[in-house]
Amino acid sequence: MRTFPDDLAQAQKEWSATYRQLAEHPGRTDLRRRLYRLSTQTFFHPYWRRRRPGPAAWWELRELGRSDGLMSERFRR
Repeated sequence: MRTFPDDLAQAQKEWSATYRQLAEHPGRTDLRRRLYRLSTQTFFHPYWRRRRPGPAAWWELRELGRSDGLMSERFRR
């Protein structure tokens, strides 16, 4: 598992929380704008300047942003 900068990990956690809120309350402009801002913040974070991430890096970051912070059991086996 990679180590991500704290601000990148926090942005991903906020993205996941905002995405869940938007799923519960579709059409909320403020949530869509926040999701867009957080998407930009994560995608263009300085951490990725060294090397653009592959699918595995995005998957690890996304798993980090989930509520429990642990990798899914089905992928651990």
